[in-house]
Amino acid sequence: MLKNPIPKVTNQLQHRAIGIVNGKFTPLSNEQLNRGFLIDNKDEKIETVVLGKALSLLKKHIDLKKSYYWIVYPKNKNTQNLHLQVAGIWDPYQLNDFPNDSSKTNFSKLLEELDLKDNYFSVRGELVFVNTQKKEIVIKICPAIKSKNLKNKNFKLVIKGELSLELLHSFVSLDINRDGNSLQLIKYEVIEKNLSKKTRMKD
Repeated sequence: MLKNPIPKVTNQLQHRAIGIVNGKFTPLSNEQLNRGFLIDNKDEKIETVVLGKALSLLKKHIDLKKSYYWIVYPKNKNTQNLHLQVAGIWDPYQLNDFPNDSSKTNFSKLLEELDLKDNYFSVRGELVFVNTQKKEIVIKICPAIKSKNLKNKNFKLVIKGELSLELLHSFVSLDINRDGNSLQLIKYEVIEKNLSKKTRMKD
């Protein structure tokens, strides 16, 4: 059974922003392994932090000279400045019952079997802003886990793409492609149009 790096949603209105990026992780220093850059196969650099759970994987299993598929959460303040948080590493050999012979198995083909590809992101949340001139949209994501930990508070993602102003405050599910430090809309689905004011007031 092939483990899906981006699991299927369990709830129609499940908020999330998660993606998969292939590249090498370069820490800022040996003392500070959790901060650095992810460098993709086009030599694009993305500012990256490694979250706690993934940090132990990094220390035990990762050869920093090699490329891996990283499961990441995206954050940004504009379309030129992407920041990634590493939540895990997708490695079918470590995590599944595959014979450990990477020369015979093509990771990108395995991803295709799961309807995924490198630099794919799944973003689900409320459309809160549309800039028709710049062709940008802003999606608000409210993680389900409410805790005092700042990592779980609501945040917004700026995405290159066009959606109708009529869809403002609708819950949308977006397929996104990363291009350099930008997130670009490939396709979308409206899950619930114009969320009621009641749910918006709770945020």
